[in-house]
Amino acid sequence: MTISHRASSTRELCAQVTGLQYSLPFLVAQGMLLLRFTGLNRLIKGIIVGLFVTQLAACATPTSNLINIAEAEHFEQVRKRSEGYELLVLHNAKAGRKTNQLHIYLEGDGTPWVYRVIRTRDPTPRQPLMLQLMAQDSAAAAYVGRPCYNGSYADDGCSSELWTSARYSEKIVASMSGVIRQLIESTGAQSVRLFGHSGGGTLAMLIAERIQQVSHVVTLAGNLDIEGWVAHHRYTPLFGSLNPATQPPLRLGVKQWHFLGGDDSVIPVSLVKPFVNAQPNSFGFEIGNYTHGCCWRRMWSKALAALDSGNTQALPGIRFKFPR
Repeated sequence: MTISHRASSTRELCAQVTGLQYSLPFLVAQGMLLLRFTGLNRLIKGIIVGLFVTQLAACATPTSNLINIAEAEHFEQVRKRSEGYELLVLHNAKAGRKTNQLHIYLEGDGTPWVYRVIRTRDPTPRQPLMLQLMAQDSAAAAYVGRPCYNGSYADDGCSSELWTSARYSEKIVASMSGVIRQLIESTGAQSVRLFGHSGGGTLAMLIAERIQQVSHVVTLAGNLDIEGWVAHHRYTPLFGSLNPATQPPLRLGVKQWHFLGGDDSVIPVSLVKPFVNAQPNSFGFEIGNYTHGCCWRRMWSKALAALDSGNTQALPGIRFKFPR
C-alpha cells in the first residue's frame, strides 16, 4: 500500500510540475525561499530540497513519454510543416508506403491548465490514449500531433492561447488539415478514417469537412459542443475556437460513429446526444461503465473490425442513434 501511494504521489507531482511554465531552478529557488521562513534546521531543509530535486529529476516530460511509447511500438517519427507550424507525426510502417486506406489518430487536449488557473508550458498529453490505440491497428495509421504540442511549445508563432482558449481555432484546424493532406499525397490514400478522443474528436469533426478523402469519423468521448461543455463546467469560454455544434452537418458521404461513456463526467452523454442526433449519417453508442479515460482500449479492436465489416452488432453499449 505504501509503495503504491508513493508511486501515485510521484506521478501527480510529475504531471503537475513538468507542465508548469517554470524551470527546475526556479522551482527549487522558490522552495528554498519558503523553507527559509520555517522553523526547520539547516540539515532538515537540505534533505527536503535534495529529495525534491531528486524526485523532479526522475520525472519524464510528456513529450519524452510520448516518444518512448512510439519507439517501443517501432513507430517512425517525422515532423511536417504546415501553415507556419511544425507538427509531430508518428506512423506505423504501412503508412510509410503506398496504401489505399489511411487511419489518422487525433489526441485529446492533454493538460492545458493546472488547477484551472495556471497555463502549462507543455500541454502534451501525459497519457496518450490515441497513440496506444494506434498500436492495436494493423492498417496503415498515423498519429498527427497539434501545433505547439509534443515539445514544440516554444516554436515561433506558439503561445498558450493555442492550447487553451484557441485550441480548436482556424490556425489549428488548417495546420492539421494541411499535414493530413501531405500524408494522403505521400501514401496515395483514397479513403481516410479520422479517429479522435475528447478534443481530438472535436478536431476530427472540424477537419473532416475540409478533406474530401475522409470516409469515416469515429469519436471517443468527443467534445462535440464546446459551448455546451463550457457552460456545463462553468469554464472560461474558448474564445477563438470553432465549435462543431454550430457547423453545418457533415456531408452524407462521411460515416460517423460516436462513442460516449455512460459514466463520463468530463463529457456527459447529455451534452453530446443532441449533436449526434442532428447528424444524418451517424451512429451513436453509449457504453455504460466507460468514463472519459477508461476503458476505450478494451473495445478498440472490436471497433476497427466493425468498421471493416460494417457490422455494429458486436460493439459494446447501447445504440441510441442510427443513420437516417
